Amino acid sequence: MPDRRIYYCLVALVSVALAWRVCAAESPDSSRTGNAVIRSPAGASQIVMTTTSRLAGAVHSLTWHGKEFIDSTDHGRQLQSAANFNCGKPFFPEVFNPTEAGSRADGAGEVSSSRLLKLTAKGNTIETTSQMAFWLAPGETSDGHPACNDRKLSQHRLTKHVRIGYEKWAQVIEYTVTFTVPAGERHTFAQFEALTGYMPADFEKFWTFDRAAGQLKPLDDGPGEQPHPVVFSTGDGAYAMGIIAAEKPAAGTDGPGYGRFRFKAEKVNKWNCVFRVRNADGVRPGDYRYRMLVAVGTLNDVSQTMAELASTVQPF
Repeated sequence: MPDRRIYYCLVALVSVALAWRVCAAESPDSSRTGNAVIRSPAGASQIVMTTTSRLAGAVHSLTWHGKEFIDSTDHGRQLQSAANFNCGKPFFPEVFNPTEAGSRADGAGEVSSSRLLKLTAKGNTIETTSQMAFWLAPGETSDGHPACNDRKLSQHRLTKHVRIGYEKWAQVIEYTVTFTVPAGERHTFAQFEALTGYMPADFEKFWTFDRAAGQLKPLDDGPGEQPHPVVFSTGDGAYAMGIIAAEKPAAGTDGPGYGRFRFKAEKVNKWNCVFRVRNADGVRPGDYRYRMLVAVGTLNDVSQTMAELASTVQPF
């Protein structure tokens, strides 16, 4: 009898273990998969942000009032962050380019070359840490310039903390990123694309916020950066998104620069918020932190919000 009781106990324990494994398989842990959703009421609707495993926890979707604000196609067109370095040589974009969502070779596939290390999401807040892949694989080129990296996965990490709703502004997303540059690399120039948003082509109107006038003014196509916060809107003004840096960067950092780019053939428009570090003795390893505020709503909503934010955020 004692042997039989032990046998039945073992059978029960094995059954419980198998059931737990099945349950875990049917309910994947977002901290490992990267699939998460956060949301919060915002004006006439709510802002909903979605991250995916396909993008190693980068933001795949942002919707408000039934409208998609992000054109997430390959592993570059997201609401995400990236960095570029010069390897101690003349600088060319993309040749040493750790990227949150993954690599160029990932294409529109379901797998990211970047590695999600941690994800925590609850209510209106999400925090992730990822090990960023290089945009180019070893041997690939960009505009004829070869990749400087000798591996696909970099040692650079990105931690982001995103919260929908900032102080009294329900339609503002507080977006803080920290780039961790590893020791052992030799760079004299670093370009931190703290945040970029790739938006559908119908966000066709570009605006800049004029602090002196306290209002938006039309912005030409550029392309490139200028020193004033930018806003993209649909032609009818029903939907808009704008960005403004929320705090002064560390000493020795240039920026922010606010870029705008219209890619007609690809049918996508891009804005970004960029900071740069130059040091002839070498860009130091460690953390580089940037905090930004992203306003979402109608063009009137965003225009009014940008004016209010600009009055609280000191110009740099």
